[in-house]
Amino acid sequence: QLQLVESGGGLVQPGGSLRLSCAASGFTLDYYSIGWFRQAPGKEREGISCINSSDGSTYYADAVKGRFTISRNDAKNTVYLQMNSLKPDDTAVYFCATLGITYYFCSGQPDEYDYWGQGTQVTVSS
Repeated sequence: QLQLVESGGGLVQPGGSLRLSCAASGFTLDYYSIGWFRQAPGKEREGISCINSSDGSTYYADAVKGRFTISRNDAKNTVYLQMNSLKPDDTAVYFCATLGITYYFCSGQPDEYDYWGQGTQVTVSS
């Protein structure tokens, strides 16, 4: 059974850091481009970063560019999201997802993604 599990969320003070993990089971992650999304209460799901399986190229939303870094460790079947200089506006549930196989390059569009994890809560507050 194909499954994605996010972990690493929690409560952090403004300016702090967290590293989220997206672990895959039931399939080999390196064949897929992976996206990270977040959803705050009352807001739409927002694409914040993705990494392409073909060449390792990455995408970042303007809101996180320069602060977040996406990476993958195919040996561990895991994709990471390193989040630095966190702000209260980063508070949300964070999800990872696999890009649909009909798409060649990943983007921040949720509709292009097939399989989703359950999410991990990130709260940035003093």
